[in-house]
Amino acid sequence: MVVEEDLESEKREIIRRYRRLLRKAKPVLKDGDAKIIKRAFNTSMEAHSGMRRRSGEPYIFHPLEVAEICVSEIGLGTTSIVAALLHDVVEDTEYDLEDIERLFGKKVAVIIDGLTKIAGVFDHGSSQQAENFRKMLLTLSHDVRVILIKLADRLHNMRTLESMPRNKQLKIANETIYLYAPLAHRLGLYAFKSELEDLYLKYSEPEVYNEIAGKINETKDSRNKFIRNFIRPIKDKLQSLGVEYEIKGRPKSIHSIWNKMKKQNVPFEEVYDLFAIRIILDVPYKEEKALCWQVYSLVTDYYQPNPDRLRDWISIPKANGYESLHTTVMSDTGKWVEVQVRTRRMDEIAEKGYAAHWKYKDGKTTDETGLEMWIAKVREILEQNNGNAIEFVDDFRSNLYSDEVFVFTPKGDLRTLPQGATALDFAFDIHTEIGEHCLGAKVNQKLVPLNFELKNGDQVEILTSTKQKPNESWLQYVVSSKAKSKIKDALKEERKVFIDEGREIVKRKLKQLKINYKQTVLEDIAHYFNVKSAADMLYLVGTGKIDHSLIKSFVKTEKIEPKQDVRGAKEIEEKLRKVRKTDNDLLLLGEDLDIIDYKFAKCCNPIAGDDVFGFVTVSDGIKIHRTTCPNAAELLSNYGYRIIKAKWASSRKHSFEATLSIIGTDRMGLVSDVSNIISDELKVNMRSLSINTEGGIFEGIIRLYVEDTAHMDILVKKLEKVNGVVKVSRSN
Repeated sequence: MVVEEDLESEKREIIRRYRRLLRKAKPVLKDGDAKIIKRAFNTSMEAHSGMRRRSGEPYIFHPLEVAEICVSEIGLGTTSIVAALLHDVVEDTEYDLEDIERLFGKKVAVIIDGLTKIAGVFDHGSSQQAENFRKMLLTLSHDVRVILIKLADRLHNMRTLESMPRNKQLKIANETIYLYAPLAHRLGLYAFKSELEDLYLKYSEPEVYNEIAGKINETKDSRNKFIRNFIRPIKDKLQSLGVEYEIKGRPKSIHSIWNKMKKQNVPFEEVYDLFAIRIILDVPYKEEKALCWQVYSLVTDYYQPNPDRLRDWISIPKANGYESLHTTVMSDTGKWVEVQVRTRRMDEIAEKGYAAHWKYKDGKTTDETGLEMWIAKVREILEQNNGNAIEFVDDFRSNLYSDEVFVFTPKGDLRTLPQGATALDFAFDIHTEIGEHCLGAKVNQKLVPLNFELKNGDQVEILTSTKQKPNESWLQYVVSSKAKSKIKDALKEERKVFIDEGREIVKRKLKQLKINYKQTVLEDIAHYFNVKSAADMLYLVGTGKIDHSLIKSFVKTEKIEPKQDVRGAKEIEEKLRKVRKTDNDLLLLGEDLDIIDYKFAKCCNPIAGDDVFGFVTVSDGIKIHRTTCPNAAELLSNYGYRIIKAKWASSRKHSFEATLSIIGTDRMGLVSDVSNIISDELKVNMRSLSINTEGGIFEGIIRLYVEDTAHMDILVKKLEKVNGVVKVSRSN
């Protein structure tokens, strides 16, 4: 009876959520749309019937929530609602794409295809996550809604990550910070970006997250009082303008506060801009710019501005469409406060990104915006890219978070490039052929080399020569995806020519030596010359770097072993198989060393008690990394299939090398006091101690051996009590 009651209450909850979705969607619905949404809901209900999420709730809750996020938090319409309701149907149920196209049309089927993971086997050296991400991005060429629905799906998964096991939480959270938060940022979805970053921190470093969240909560009342006092004099002046406005105080996200604390090496209390005050104006489109500057003038008449902190994204919006005027002013209480001035239209674009940008574009302007130009560039990169998926994802990601630099052509046309772009990036941005033949440039009438870094406002003229052509070093000179992709294409083309030449030379040589020309022979020759692949060997012969006359000495050698990369693939499979034979697919550090060979990664130096995971390398066994390792996000995002759950065996007694960073005020006898605590009082074996003093401040690095994190914590607390020591922290 209880079960039946539960099922009845679940049915009522499903209907309640469905009706809430329709209510939120009402403003965007046209005639007949409600029927299509109902059909999609019923199809999804039937397809996911009996399925449950990890939390135990009915699976249909997830597509309903994703559809609601699409409507209320991004502002998408009926097609997106239908696609969101059906987004897992092809991947997880008996339905296929033909069924979706028959029931809901081609547009919905294309979006669902982009959201469906690729099944099957992947080449060694590739990655399922990277291939799936590339597939999703390729659909961007047809429909940007694929990315927006995927971000809504990821946001709901992150919001409900609580019920997942720890290893899954880490994998999903790291994938999110590595790819999805930067993508939300680039599409102008700032609310999404901030929430995804905060949720990443909540699961990757829960103690840090809870501490900062607690402090934000504790300071809420005093913060609100401060904001009320700060805006009181501005309010009086704003009334005189005669426009509708809204003022709100907004605390910075937990993740951005944490980043500031790390970057500036300060505690929470010393982060000076913990919140921003936002002034939102309700004004006609044509009056926006003038009124925003008028409000800026009113604010800075009353409060002293910091001239270095003025950001004008109204005159030149960011590439993702973001428009706003930012200034930092000194309050009466001696605190710096960030003030953002924007209109209602700008605020909605800043929060809802791409979809809001389209809503407001109608009838306003025929100019191509930065966001459209960026998406056009992405499409161009995607259409040309045929390389390794991991390389592609890394390259694509590097262009997501970068700020822009604004430069001009000789005729005065404005070009937007990623921060750090060079004269060579600019050349490729103008045209591929200009890039390929770029000899140098004139920046502001002065001659500069290819790798000259451009600054805002530079005027650039490219110098070309038909004799010039791309070489390998050019890849170090550029930061934009377009330039990297075009240089790689040119190098591949040139390489192909040399490989063909090498092939003809090797064929002739083997014919002379009366050896059949076949792939296995080429691989044996490559192994003989200690070259990774047959193609590399042919290239080196074609360029003359391998003397073809040496091939005859190959004939005298014995049979060659299989290539290293094939062995590498087999080794990975063997190591994974060994671990999966152990209890619960878990590597017990301290007990399994006799079964499985593992090492501790030097990039993060894990010690007993750290939260860790194992990563299977090709040629260096299993490496153990801390979950907070600087490389964790990339490893967990791109190589999830090579990740192994690991934890410390409670019985382990072992010494681990750790590094401590120590900062303080210099005084006589300080080094002696520090080394006494380490060596005499705690009997810790110290490997090295280096201290640098300047202007009465000292910074030191101590390398020592500890038993586990508890031992490390005792050591840190003792050192922090030494007179003059300000901060002791663990370093990678």
